Amino acid sequence: MDFISPTKGRLTFDEMFADIISFVQEEPDASYRLIIGTDSQLGDETCFVTAIIIYRRGKGARYYYHRDRKPFSRNLRQRIYYETARSLGVASQMAERLAENGHSDLDVEIHLDVGENGSTRDLIREVVGMVVGSGFDARIKPDSYGASKVADKYTK
Repeated sequence: MDFISPTKGRLTFDEMFADIISFVQEEPDASYRLIIGTDSQLGDETCFVTAIIIYRRGKGARYYYHRDRKPFSRNLRQRIYYETARSLGVASQMAERLAENGHSDLDVEIHLDVGENGSTRDLIREVVGMVVGSGFDARIKPDSYGASKVADKYTK
């Protein structure tokens, strides 16, 4: 799975991970959050974008995204579950790699494209449960900018 960095172009997972670690090592005493979110957009095929953001609290961020298109059901519940599963898959890979490299203290959050307003409100408990049950922090709208802003930007 390749990722795109707006500043560095196309990167492999390993290259993206190395760039994240480099960013953290620039200011090792700063506070960081690693944010993963997925969004989708219906079309002839459904466009799915998973974003990874490394946020240095109060001092900026870097982000990367992976985009692909798939023939997919127009069923909202299935799309939200699939978005959540994609984010969980990437978060698991990141957590494993962080543990192997001595950075397991880095907070990992999954941002979900669901919120109290709109048609996704009935799915909140289910998808938050999936994320928390997998050992990650979950955020929903309006606090889930990883999915609703960054990933959303690249689904169009």
